[in-house]
Amino acid sequence: MALRINQLHHSRAGTTWKTLANYKSVAKAALFWFQKDEGLAPRGKMLDPQWKKLRRGLKDRSRLARLSGLIRYCSLKTIMPAAVDDAVIDSYMAFRKETTALAVDTKARRAIARAWNASRSIEGWPQRELIEPPLKAKQGPRWEDFPEGLRADVDAHLKCLATARRARNGKRLRPCKASTLRTRRSDLISFAKKAMRLGTQMDELTSLGSLLSPDLVERILNDEWEKNEDEPKTSTIDLAKKLVAVARSANCLDEVALAKLDDMRANLEEYRTGGMTEKNLKLIRQVLNSDVWTSIVNSPLELMQKARSLRDQAAVKAAITAQMAIAIALLTVAPIRAANLTSICLDENLVRPGGPRTNFVLTFPYYDVKNRVDLTFELDEYVTELIDEYVQDYRSALMRGSNEDWLFPGSKGGPKDSHLFGIQITDRIERITGVRMTIHQFRTRRACVSFGACLSFLPHCRGHHIGNSRGRSTSRRRRSFAPQTRRPGNTGKL
Repeated sequence: MALRINQLHHSRAGTTWKTLANYKSVAKAALFWFQKDEGLAPRGKMLDPQWKKLRRGLKDRSRLARLSGLIRYCSLKTIMPAAVDDAVIDSYMAFRKETTALAVDTKARRAIARAWNASRSIEGWPQRELIEPPLKAKQGPRWEDFPEGLRADVDAHLKCLATARRARNGKRLRPCKASTLRTRRSDLISFAKKAMRLGTQMDELTSLGSLLSPDLVERILNDEWEKNEDEPKTSTIDLAKKLVAVARSANCLDEVALAKLDDMRANLEEYRTGGMTEKNLKLIRQVLNSDVWTSIVNSPLELMQKARSLRDQAAVKAAITAQMAIAIALLTVAPIRAANLTSICLDENLVRPGGPRTNFVLTFPYYDVKNRVDLTFELDEYVTELIDEYVQDYRSALMRGSNEDWLFPGSKGGPKDSHLFGIQITDRIERITGVRMTIHQFRTRRACVSFGACLSFLPHCRGHHIGNSRGRSTSRRRRSFAPQTRRPGNTGKL
């Protein structure tokens, strides 16, 4: 119950944070009143003297943060420091999973064990060493150990993708980006290692054609499907699609083998679900049927007010707060991708065509947009005034000696990192409104509003005007294989 109560947000409850804090306090007092015969302390149990002494010896704040929960748990359960072992850590992680939203994976347990072992130099700390779970190691042989013919074929395939080429239908294709080439290479290496885990000998994989042989591909896809249980996941469906694309591009299979691969892909495609994910659908229902979107739109004003109050005593903190305000304000009227958001340059992307006293226009030429279309957004007076205030009063604190024209300058020159910026924006929106909304979900909301805010139509929303290359309208539905595609004794597999 405490976990659910602590997850309440004042914006979603329609109150101020102070009022919600009072409600939580009253609920806590009522629960203690009902449990008064249980002997529970109203403000939590005091730490055992032995644990209190050890806690005082933790001067490293990082270790204290990792071990604080374990110390309180052991004190509550009357477990003395000398009795702490791996079984106690197991029980603590189970308790942590049931009562908190903190991580309980291998990484979290490893961090606790390492903090405990590193603290044994403190006077009075138990000398028993806890087991540190090993990090997941890379499985399978190194790529350099595979036959030279296979590696040469993969390199030749990637080299072909890096150049302009034509598809089988004669359409001219642009060179792939470096990130696409890295992903394709890692996919092929991963597929080769999966083949070896299923019993294929390394010396059998002498070429890309042998790696993509229909029999081997069918075994791997069936194995992936078994891990997915009843229906194949999108990753399994996409794997078949990628393998067919590689075989066609590399021209490493004959027509019969290629047709078999394409049949496998077509069978798996019957299980693909189109439209939005459940996460996006849940968010869109919130922003279309409640006051959530109003709170998001108003959040830049709240952030700017906070930045003004911090400006005199914490200039950098105030500038970062104002930076968040401008980013959110821009996304509400111009739902662009994170890479375009961080690459906004003054007097290049953010211009005033009508003169210095007119509103800003945000523009991106086609070569800066993912699907190579021009994007132009006319900003209103409200956003223009916020940008003016940010540029004149706060942006200089983030320049750090640089003289570049980025709207959102980074800490080491150049623009701000798009991935980090996206995380910061999402966390700040969640802190203010209680809703976790990513940068890309601003684009999803704009598409739904533009196509008509009808909940029954939400699964079909796509759009050109937000920079998507296609306007697909596929409904979310479940389909099954045709009866002839199922093999006796292997129900549900290729």
